[in-house]
Amino acid sequence: MDEDSRYEAVRSRDARFDGEFFFAVRTTGIYCRPSCPAVTPKRHNVRFFATAAAAQGSGFRACRRCRPDAVPGSAEWNVRADVVGRAMRLIGDGVVDREGVTGLAARLGYSARQVQRQLTGELGAGPVALARAQRAHTARVLVQTTELPITEIAFASGFASVRQFNDTIRDVYASTPSELRAAAPRAGRRAATPTAGIPLRLAHRGPYQTGAVFDLLAGEAVGGVEEVSGVPGRRTYRRTLRLPHGTGIVAVDERAGAARSAAGAHPGGWLDARLHLTDPRDLTTAVGRLRRLFDLDADPYAVDERLGGDDRLAPLVAARPGLRSPGAADPEELAVRALVGRAEAARLVRQYGKALDAPCGSLTRLFPEPAVLAEAEPDGTLGALTAALADGAVRLDPGVDRDEAETALLAVPGMDADTVAVIRTRALGDPDVAPPGPGVPDSWRPWRSYALQHLRVAREWDRSR
Repeated sequence: MDEDSRYEAVRSRDARFDGEFFFAVRTTGIYCRPSCPAVTPKRHNVRFFATAAAAQGSGFRACRRCRPDAVPGSAEWNVRADVVGRAMRLIGDGVVDREGVTGLAARLGYSARQVQRQLTGELGAGPVALARAQRAHTARVLVQTTELPITEIAFASGFASVRQFNDTIRDVYASTPSELRAAAPRAGRRAATPTAGIPLRLAHRGPYQTGAVFDLLAGEAVGGVEEVSGVPGRRTYRRTLRLPHGTGIVAVDERAGAARSAAGAHPGGWLDARLHLTDPRDLTTAVGRLRRLFDLDADPYAVDERLGGDDRLAPLVAARPGLRSPGAADPEELAVRALVGRAEAARLVRQYGKALDAPCGSLTRLFPEPAVLAEAEPDGTLGALTAALADGAVRLDPGVDRDEAETALLAVPGMDADTVAVIRTRALGDPDVAPPGPGVPDSWRPWRSYALQHLRVAREWDRSR
């Protein structure tokens, strides 16, 4: 989009572009999402930014009315396979907070200076600024939804000091942390107790077929690690999470009517979730993994426009606008499950899964780590895959080069191309994967993963193929 097209999106308050770009108003010093309901500023007073971090770096503060930090992420980062796309996925997973810019660069195979130059040149902000904007959003969520002490929130959000935390909150929100907390509904904060968890709204753009996603998760659920309860339309998905600083349990609710409108007529919405974390520092990482699992940063308008032009897919797209291609909360777990199947995965959990210190109902264990499985069952393809995952010969983190990961997977003895295609689609979140063999036309590019999901949901494609 050129700047005139972006301004037209702002003038029409088009929610389709929330998260795809941000605009700032010179006269007010505020930046917003395109759908902000405030009076449209004059064109000569508007500046456009690719990221919230770039707007913040230019001295603009977040709009209190539209909360531009609460939008879905740009779908571009899931599609792109270059260093910028890979870096954005890693930053979203919290790598900069945990490993610094040096660790981010090492994962990408570039120098820190190269990564800085490429991100700044294209996005207007480097990795530190991008991570800072993400920390600010995490901090706002914790300030406004929990009763955690402000000092504890500062470090849980990834800040190195309370002073840095306070300065950032003032820069981004033009408020102190205490003022942010005072402005939040008190009832919401009371609900965020240690037993109730952290309440979240996981935003998405456009229509969202919750039923199809929850059907898939229910069909795949592995006892001890996952469960889906309730009746269709009001189900809750719960699972355990292994996170960098501790463990977590998440609950995500199915929203009836979330896909009630046709593509292009639906402004977007959210999924309600609650996170129980043993360490609040894992909030950013946990949210990122849930967003990948539920494919919440997708652009359903682009997907439906392309696939809706195909004679075979058109009626399926019309029937299910906004159908998602779910990812994985734990890529290594997904790889093992794709290889062994649901029943065998359940056995592995029973025998080798680490028991939670505080079980919650039927959720009692974590899925076993690759190193544990490689030692316990070293034979066959399972042993070869888990050993490769454990020693780094196969990497499935969000910033990995997908082609290199596929090559490494195919080199695992006994690994077949169909299983690798599933892993690339789900664990790596690739939107354009077709299974081996004929039958998937190139005209479905770059959304072949979504095309196959339409066929599977409509029972026109055999999952075993």
